[in-house]
Amino acid sequence: MKQHDSVLMIFVKNPIPGKVKTRLAKTMGEEKALAIYHQLLEHTMKTTQQLEVDKIVFYSDEVITGDIWEETIYDKKVQEGSDLGKRMANAFKFAFSKGYRKAIIIGSDCFDITPKIIKEAFAGLPSNNFVIGPTHDGGYYLLGMATFYASVFKNKRWSSDEVLHDTLIDIRNINGTYKLLEELTDIDTEADLDAVKNIAS
Repeated sequence: MKQHDSVLMIFVKNPIPGKVKTRLAKTMGEEKALAIYHQLLEHTMKTTQQLEVDKIVFYSDEVITGDIWEETIYDKKVQEGSDLGKRMANAFKFAFSKGYRKAIIIGSDCFDITPKIIKEAFAGLPSNNFVIGPTHDGGYYLLGMATFYASVFKNKRWSSDEVLHDTLIDIRNINGTYKLLEELTDIDTEADLDAVKNIAS
């Protein structure tokens, strides 16, 4: 149900052993990797639940009811597309088809993300065409737009260290403007965990 002119879209993976945090699982085991992913989901939920925007959780495989994402706060959908770029593009298309004027997407891999950072991202639109939250590994933890631009989702090597670089080139090619947020760490490996100070022990 649309209540605001801004929407936050949260991409999550269904928490299935062996399907989440696979790089962590290689060194820590599937059980520990799954436990860390549950912590990440919990952090993302607590960070976003009070924000005064509409919120949609996009699940990787199927919608789960009765989980930590309360249906009174979050709408729920399934991601659509054969790769991450297509899935994000389809989410943005959906948001703008519903009449939202600002749309932001985040993942569920970042212990450092805060409500303040997300509010800053929304404040950066529409005076900028894009808002981006860069990660230390060359990707991004947040992407926001006030108008749909398909080019930023095409011809990317997702999960590589070139994603942010290639995305910024795309933006410059369309003479777009962008605001960069604070650089944060996505949790993919044990080294990433060590780099994050506020992880629950």
